[in-house]
Amino acid sequence: MSETKWALIVSPTPQAQEAGKKLESVMDWEPLETAEQAVVLGGDGFMLQTLHQMLNRRKIMPVYGMNLGTVGFLMNNWHETDLAQRLSAARAFKVKPLKMEVETISGASFSLPAINEVSLLRETRQTAKLEIEVNGRIMMEELVCDGVLIATPAGSTAYNLSANGPILPLACNLLALTPISPFRPRRWKGAILPDKMQIGIRVLNAEKRPVSAVGDQQEIRDISRVTVAIDRNQALTMLFDPEHALDDRIAMEQFVV
Repeated sequence: MSETKWALIVSPTPQAQEAGKKLESVMDWEPLETAEQAVVLGGDGFMLQTLHQMLNRRKIMPVYGMNLGTVGFLMNNWHETDLAQRLSAARAFKVKPLKMEVETISGASFSLPAINEVSLLRETRQTAKLEIEVNGRIMMEELVCDGVLIATPAGSTAYNLSANGPILPLACNLLALTPISPFRPRRWKGAILPDKMQIGIRVLNAEKRPVSAVGDQQEIRDISRVTVAIDRNQALTMLFDPEHALDDRIAMEQFVV
C-alpha cells in the first residue's frame, strides 16, 4: 500500500473541504502531477468533472470516490479511519467513454468525450426533428421529439433511466439509444445497440428548430449533426469497495421502485 502514490482531489463545497481536512493526516498525499491514483471527495458531478479533466490533460489514473454529494452513484460511502485498508481491497472497473463529434450550423467542428451520455435537446418551444443513422445506414428518417440520448452502461442509470431508457449491465458492451418525449413515431421506445456501432444524428430544419448537444456537462448549441461512438483509445478506471461495487449497484437499480 505504501508504494502507491495517492493524490487527494476535493470538491470546493464546504462539506467536502471540511472532510478533506480530516483526511490530511490519514495518509501521505502526493501532488496530482506525481500521483499514480487519486481519492476524490464530492458528488457524482464532481467525479465526472474530475474524470473529464483527466481526459483533457491525458493524465488518466484510477480514482476512488467518496460521496459527499446527493446521490453518489459513482462514489463509495464516506469513511476515514480505515481508508488505507479499503483502498488496498478496492475492486477496479473499466469505463469506456464516448467520443462525440459535433458539427454546428455555422460550420464549426468539435470533439468532446462523454462518460455517462450524449444528449441532444431542443433549444426552443418547437420540437426537434432528427434523422437517425447507425453505421452509415439511415434507420429513422424523422424522429419528432424533445431530444434523444446515447448512454453508456455506466450512465444508463442516470438521465437515460429518467427518460425510461433501459439499465445496461456494466460489462455488456452495449449502448442505449433513448428518445426524450417522442411525438412521432409515438410508440418508439428506443434501441439497444452493440457498442462497436457508430450512431449519427442529423438535425432536420436546424435553423428553425435548433438543437444543442451535451456530453455529460459540456454543451454545444445550434448543431447540425452529431456522430457518437465508443472511444477505444481511452479507458477510465474507477475503484469501489467490494460491498459497494458499480456493477452490483447498476444491477440493483432494476429493483428500485
